[in-house]
Amino acid sequence: MRAAAAAHPAVVIGSSLGALVALEAARRGVRAPGVLIAPALGFGTRWTEKLAPGDPVRFFHHGANPELSIHRRFFEQMAQVEVDRDPPPVPVTVVMGDKDESVPYEGVRDTWRRWDASGRLKPGSRFVSIPGGDHGLVDHVATIAEAIRKARTMMPG
Repeated sequence: MRAAAAAHPAVVIGSSLGALVALEAARRGVRAPGVLIAPALGFGTRWTEKLAPGDPVRFFHHGANPELSIHRRFFEQMAQVEVDRDPPPVPVTVVMGDKDESVPYEGVRDTWRRWDASGRLKPGSRFVSIPGGDHGLVDHVATIAEAIRKARTMMPG
């Protein structure tokens, strides 16, 4: 996180679990707008409830495509992560497909609504819903690129 803060990025972008890292970077002082693509909000809690018995467990990985072996402890630790409890201290754009097969759309939308209702979302923050979009959002690169371009204009003061 120190390296990111020292580099003064124009935008911090994270997809899926990487979006949780982007939220944590903002929480730890990286003051660049964030773009969260299909953010894995509620990941640990959601998955620990439905994991098959045994350790390690097999888990599909969108980046690597095949299933990977992941230790159960990872999911248990992720269930303790609360980076989405409060709105980020920087402008944020959430890009979410409403047909995401990995992260429930309604859960992300509910988190956004909670952040919005708190009155603490930074000006320029927005939720971009992609009708028919899945977790990979590979058919929506132009929409994501536009969200990143707009985020670059939201440098906090």
